[in-house]
Amino acid sequence: MTGFTIRPARTTDVIEIERLIQPLVDRRILLGKDRVVFYEAVQEFRVAVDADGRLVGCGALHVIWEDLGEVRTLAVAEDQLGRGIGSALVERLEVDAVALGLRRLFCLTFETAFFGRHGFAPMGEDPLEPHVYHEIVRSSDEGVAEFLDLARVKPNTLGNTRMLKWLDGRDR
Repeated sequence: MTGFTIRPARTTDVIEIERLIQPLVDRRILLGKDRVVFYEAVQEFRVAVDADGRLVGCGALHVIWEDLGEVRTLAVAEDQLGRGIGSALVERLEVDAVALGLRRLFCLTFETAFFGRHGFAPMGEDPLEPHVYHEIVRSSDEGVAEFLDLARVKPNTLGNTRMLKWLDGRDR
């Protein structure tokens, strides 16, 4: 990990996070969000900053349930791809997930090879026990709807793959 550091995001990073993800939003790889959503979730984000202080990557960990979290809004500046920034962000989010007591991480992605290298695998149809499903289906969070594969998010996520990783190394 040379030439950049990973740190918790600050409110002063929000505009740069938006700038960083905008090309991915424009290409429909990431969903756009209102600025207020980034401020509300700033504590979930980790950012990669280069030696000059430029924000060159970001990613967020969102808790969905007692043992389940989502890796969200993972992005690396196009001129910085291939330097290990995305991998470092995923690894940091996994450390954060374990510290919170999570055992599983979810992501919704077009980058299946990248996440596959990090131990994520395509999800099956029934990732939750029925009683947990009935609790979290009430959430208004779009990431939860994506995890549950609810019909209301289909137009936004067409073509993405739902992937899951067990942090204790098991498959299911």
